[in-house]
Amino acid sequence: MKTLLLLLLAPAFVASAAEPTKKSEPKKEKPFTPGGIYRQGDMERPRPSIVAPPSAPGRPPGDAIVLFDGKDLSQFKRQPRKDDPNPSDAPKWKIENGYAEVAPKSGAIATRAKFGSSQIHIEWATPAEVKGHSQGRGNSGVLLEGWGEVQVLDSFENDTYPDGQAAAIYSNYPPLVNVSRKPGEWQSYDIICECARLDANGKVLSPARLTVFHNGVIMHHAVERPFTGQEFGFALQDHNNPTRFRNIWVRPLHRYDENAKR
Repeated sequence: MKTLLLLLLAPAFVASAAEPTKKSEPKKEKPFTPGGIYRQGDMERPRPSIVAPPSAPGRPPGDAIVLFDGKDLSQFKRQPRKDDPNPSDAPKWKIENGYAEVAPKSGAIATRAKFGSSQIHIEWATPAEVKGHSQGRGNSGVLLEGWGEVQVLDSFENDTYPDGQAAAIYSNYPPLVNVSRKPGEWQSYDIICECARLDANGKVLSPARLTVFHNGVIMHHAVERPFTGQEFGFALQDHNNPTRFRNIWVRPLHRYDENAKR
């Protein structure tokens, strides 16, 4: 009986043994990510820096340089007017209740430090009591050295030339929309300055680009600017109006894979 059972099963064993062994196909490599250094999902890719998030919207994140926290203007220097008999660079603007207010005809204030590609956050408010019209209402500006001016103005129900209203890149581009709040209410700018990328000989590989958010809404997106410097400062303009500023900070723009071993 055992012999008969083996004879019946034998053909199946022979057929199975005769089948060729299938070779496993080599594992396909995943495509490279932009830049051609790391593949998709590469666990060897450097991790981004860990930065403490803001404690509230608009507050500085952990990698920010705080320029004005409502206490003093030591991070700024005064730019006296040409006819000013006192050449001191100490700002003369009024500080109270956590804000700095323009002292008309005292001069602009400029950052003592310079920065590379950065995000600049500034909060501002025009006077609650409306006086004047057009360019005479709450006029000031963020003067970006080499980049141009992001206009500060009371543009709530106040008509003026479009490339001179709030959030305009002054005398160049009007804002895409007008999201101005009422006079006296606090508003915010987030200005992203991406410096030009240069080769070893100083040739421009990609131009400087400027992006501006007003009250969280985009006004300008990656607008090319004729600036080739790699560092710059900025000033807040004295235009004879008592405009107020608070919560001013700057943070560096990080680059992809900046923690890679060189």
